[in-house]
Amino acid sequence: MSVEIFYVILFFVAFLYAAVGHGGASGYLALMALYGVAPEEMKPTALVLNLFVSLTSFIQYYRGGYFSRKLFIPIAAASIPLAFIGGMITVEENIYKRILGILLLFPVIRFFFFKNVDDSELKPHNTTIAVVTGGVVGLLSGMIGIGGGIILSPILLLLHWTNQKQTAAISAAFIFVNSVAGLGGMVTQGISFTGDMMMYIIVAFTGGLLGAYLGSKKFNQNVLKYVLATVLLMASYKLLLTKA
Repeated sequence: MSVEIFYVILFFVAFLYAAVGHGGASGYLALMALYGVAPEEMKPTALVLNLFVSLTSFIQYYRGGYFSRKLFIPIAAASIPLAFIGGMITVEENIYKRILGILLLFPVIRFFFFKNVDDSELKPHNTTIAVVTGGVVGLLSGMIGIGGGIILSPILLLLHWTNQKQTAAISAAFIFVNSVAGLGGMVTQGISFTGDMMMYIIVAFTGGLLGAYLGSKKFNQNVLKYVLATVLLMASYKLLLTKA
């Protein structure tokens, strides 16, 4: 894969993730893994990209009035310290790729099989379940170098706590705070970035900015979900069933 193709794919990964309210770390990680970037550089790089893209996405959905602070607080309160701890944990490379491949299946299942929850179907959240969910997802997020939105989103929809755009708003904020916490944990163990970090940020931020705007205001969400799910399914297959 040439450098030019890598950046084109990076742009579209950020675009598609931001359009559905995610930071994109799982997509960036899959792309970097297939491109041969070392895991110790992949994790912090993906989290930094997450910060830019998820914040952009959150602002757009927040302005649209979709953010529920009451639900976000208990989830984030548990996830932040555990994401920090997770960031301190090092996972062996082959195991790391397999875990990432499995985690990529979460958004695939969500986008292909989870229909949007109608407002009439929404239920009040359970604080205990919210705290436990936030803690488990936060720990995994820090370990693998993702923001956790790809895991949290289907859970919120399954429990009928949020509709699609409310899920996007909460996920974007969740991804941002977990990315900060995960990076904090990694810093304590020593951290290294790819030499092309600045270009990664520019490309991902540009794609995320455009995707967040069009996703929250213009695009058909179902079309975006199916496109992204197809891409992630192929990446998951590559990570799980090949020696990439």
